[in-house]
Amino acid sequence: MLWTLMSIVVAFAELVAFMSAEWLVGYPDGSEFNITVTASHRNDQRTLGIYSRCIKVAQQKVVQCGPYATDFMEIASGFWQATVIFLVVGIFLLSVVGILSVFSMCFQSILKKSIFNVCGLLQGIAGLFLILGLMLYPAGWGSKKVVDYCGPDASPYKVGLCSLGWAFYTAIGGTVLTFICAMFSAQAEIATSSDKVQDEIEEGRSLICVL
Repeated sequence: MLWTLMSIVVAFAELVAFMSAEWLVGYPDGSEFNITVTASHRNDQRTLGIYSRCIKVAQQKVVQCGPYATDFMEIASGFWQATVIFLVVGIFLLSVVGILSVFSMCFQSILKKSIFNVCGLLQGIAGLFLILGLMLYPAGWGSKKVVDYCGPDASPYKVGLCSLGWAFYTAIGGTVLTFICAMFSAQAEIATSSDKVQDEIEEGRSLICVL
């Protein structure tokens, strides 16, 4: 049950992080939103995601968000395009595992292979794709889009005047939990293959918790 819950949470966390614009947090300098920075704008905050952006207007308490890239080729840099590919593949695999983990309460094998071993393998592969995506992401900080947000000091693996947002840390935490889930899948296999569980299955019970 713990492994199933963690598998679902990890997939959801990675998806939310990927879709969020809170990867980089900066402040307005007028270049992106055609405004003149005055004292009234100094508390405004801009955030930049992999393919989207937001501006939070402090005085009006309004958040304006939207994609800055209307297609794949308009994403800020080639590194971020690669990041998108790796993260999407990783999230897709985690979503598949999340669905399979729910069905693991009803059956324990796929094509005569343990569903837990299959899911653990998929989670390990997904974790590798997520790591590759997160390693390439900072290499795109030298792009013009990031320089507009974070100042001329921004460069690959140097964030300039910006700070890292919660989405980046969520993606890292989700990646760590992905590998933990992969290890837990082996424990889930041991727990469900015990003699006590097999006896319960033979009696017709599917959802079993062994203490």
